[in-house]
Amino acid sequence: MKTQRISALVASGLLVVGASASQVALAAKTHSVSANLGAVSNYIWRGQSQTQDGPAIQGGLDYAHESGFSAGTWVSNVDFGDDINDINYELDFYTGFGGSISDDLSYALKLIYYAYPDGRDSDFSEIGASATYKWLTAGVDYTLYGQADDADGVADGESTYIEGDLYYHASLDFELPFELGLSLRGGYYDFRYNEGGNDYAHWGVTLSRKAGDFGTFSLNYDQIGRDTYDDDPRVWVGWLKEF
Repeated sequence: MKTQRISALVASGLLVVGASASQVALAAKTHSVSANLGAVSNYIWRGQSQTQDGPAIQGGLDYAHESGFSAGTWVSNVDFGDDINDINYELDFYTGFGGSISDDLSYALKLIYYAYPDGRDSDFSEIGASATYKWLTAGVDYTLYGQADDADGVADGESTYIEGDLYYHASLDFELPFELGLSLRGGYYDFRYNEGGNDYAHWGVTLSRKAGDFGTFSLNYDQIGRDTYDDDPRVWVGWLKEF
């Protein structure tokens, strides 16, 4: 999902809306363990493909406690192009804490580490916070640590530790009749080292349908709003099954 290099930016798309999101425990259980398995025709994270517009198989395992604590891991194949270390897969580790302030208002805190075990200088970590009021969710993620070669604003041929990138995001999520779901989302990536040269906004829409024991299917649209990137609209499909 998410190397620091601008040419290969993430969660995954919707069906993984989750690519890196932890599951919520049932209120009646002190401990809850769940798993998920998904497939997408294009792994999109923060508006950009992580698979060169190709398909991905994804899955994760999550633990949650009734106190609001959660932790988990998630994996997906990736393809950032032959010029980026020939990275083949992403492995995420995350933990978080969340709760409800009222019936309509809740919050979530998270710490996540994005690992690319077969790559070099590509791992990074973020801390994030979000709040949900009824159907509106908004939040921000902050890059705590990352390493990138030849990042903008860094001397040629040098490696540097990257921190301070900010990603702002918001979504509107609605439950529709016939077990349909509608999600409208948008985000803005503010990079620290490029003096605004690579910052960008993106937006997307997802229509999903629950199919009982067969999981959830989705039809998705995503686009980046800056022509220095590949700003062609992307339409992709996904499937997610939770256990």
